[in-house]
Order: sequence, then C-alpha cells, then structure tokens
Amino acid sequence: MEVFDRVDADNRVIGKALRSDCHGNPSIIHRAVHVLVVNRQGRVLVQKRSMNKDVQPGKWDTSVGGHLNAGESYEDAAVRESREELGLEVESPLMMYEYLLTNSVESEWVRSYCVCTDGPFSPCPVEIDDISFLSLTQISNDDPGRYTPNFIEEIVRFGSWVRKNRAAFAACIHCIQEEMDHE
Repeated sequence: MEVFDRVDADNRVIGKALRSDCHGNPSIIHRAVHVLVVNRQGRVLVQKRSMNKDVQPGKWDTSVGGHLNAGESYEDAAVRESREELGLEVESPLMMYEYLLTNSVESEWVRSYCVCTDGPFSPCPVEIDDISFLSLTQISNDDPGRYTPNFIEEIVRFGSWVRKNRAAFAACIHCIQEEMDHE
C-alpha cells in the first residue's frame, strides 16, 4: 500500500492518502515526477508501458514517471524512479518546470526534470515493454493515440521549455557529447 502526500492547489502538503484513494478521485491532489531523458542528438527517450500496467497499457510515455512517496522530495523521486525504471544512475537532474495535471482519473502536481545521456539503460521488464529515442518532430507528426494523454501534454510543455531555454538545453547536450568524447 503506497502512501502519498496529499497536497492542495498550491502544492502544500495537507495530509496523506493511499495510492488507491488518489487514483480514481481527481479531488485528491498528490505529487508526481517526470524525467525526460535526452540523448546527444537531442532525441527524447520514450518508454512503451507494459501491457500489464493498469493505466494506459501498451502506450508510449515519458522516459521516466512516478509518484512521490510521502515525505520524499521531487529530486529524490526523480533519482529513484530513473534507477527503478531504466536502471539509470542520475545525480543532479535539471529541473525544468512544474504544473498541476488534472484529468478524469487523478490530479497531480508534476515536476519535470531533464537528464542528458545516451545510456546505458536496463529497462524494468515489469514496467516497460520497449524504449526508443524520438525527435520532437517525429512525436508531433505521429498518431497521438499511440501515446498516453499525459505524455502528449508533457511533450508540448517540454518543446516550449526547449524553445525558451535553448542555451541551457544546448549546454546539457554539449556535456554528454564531451563525456562520450573522453570515453
């Protein structure tokens, strides 16, 4: 039984809630983290959700995504989820933005991070059926029905962030190019 921090519309903790209470009740706001993994070509890693998932099975989704445990920081959750889902050791993910996501299933305060790496990756087979790197253009030209609705919303925000923060994004990509050159 997972326990989450319950938060208000301003993302202040107001109590605790079980995962089972949060999903299916959009009036209970809880916290989630997304990590967009980008390679040195600037392509975004997408994961194909396992067919065994209870929400959006078989759909392509954000590189890494998960809920925060009660009392956990966003950054700690980003590091933990990256390790659990992709076998990726992350030290300091770049925080990009946060937003309140509300749909018919749940309401989440999402904080999104960016990590630039070419891997290696060890996807968790319980969570992920496949991974692939795609450009923003490939994603925007693709059938949106192949992706989770949350990912479609996330990738629009990410594209906007990249356009507004080209220097930070380019510096991130440059860092992994330098790392690869020194190996």
